[in-house]
Amino acid sequence: MNRINQKLQEDKKLLSIYFTAGYPNIDNTSTIIQNLEKSGVDMIEIGLPFSDPLADGPTIQASSTQALKNGMTSQVLFKQIKDIRKSVSIPLIIMGYFNPMLQYGVEAFCKKCQEVGIDGLIIPDLPVDVYHSEYKSIFEKYGIINVFLITPQTSDERIHYIDSVSDGFIYMVSSASTTGAKVGFGDEQSEYFERIANMNLKNPQIIGFGISNNETFTQATKHAKGAIIGSAFVKHVTNNGIDTINTFVNTIL
Repeated sequence: MNRINQKLQEDKKLLSIYFTAGYPNIDNTSTIIQNLEKSGVDMIEIGLPFSDPLADGPTIQASSTQALKNGMTSQVLFKQIKDIRKSVSIPLIIMGYFNPMLQYGVEAFCKKCQEVGIDGLIIPDLPVDVYHSEYKSIFEKYGIINVFLITPQTSDERIHYIDSVSDGFIYMVSSASTTGAKVGFGDEQSEYFERIANMNLKNPQIIGFGISNNETFTQATKHAKGAIIGSAFVKHVTNNGIDTINTFVNTIL
């Protein structure tokens, strides 16, 4: 069974952390992954930087720009994490845009993910129907779960379609904006979380965008299986370095 599915079966609310590979320094990737697992994080999203990150807010955009300047590429990332499964057991997901994966070759990318122990991909700009018709069989061949995003504007029909094509979790974007930390969620977002929970989807939901502290983590996971923190973590690493990861995680859980 895929590590993502194993983790989703655990009787707890899950914390997933996003960071940008190759940031703040090119060789930080493996250390950040190892430190996050030691700190009690349940899943990790490894951001593959891209020059035109449409869904990312200013914090993650800045980290991606720096990571690219540092020399991060798909090839460099795979080389850095080729032995990661000797020290890390939690699910690892690469979040990135489709263009670099197309350039690498979709099947070659999935094959490499399987080889190094990546469990899933999140590709915000790959439409679910294109994935379903052209790439699903390739992902399944290599045991890679593809995670799709929904927003408050996604129709019920589309959500049910995404649910039917998915085999892991659904990434619930908390609002229609780009990524970024928020102080708290309002009534509109809470109603959205509750509405999706009441749809009785077969895949659990994990909420991302706008989660930055214990309060927003607790709000998000009231109706969902877990929550994803990205911008707040990247900001913490920017300001405090990678040796204080445990301090950050302790403020969330």
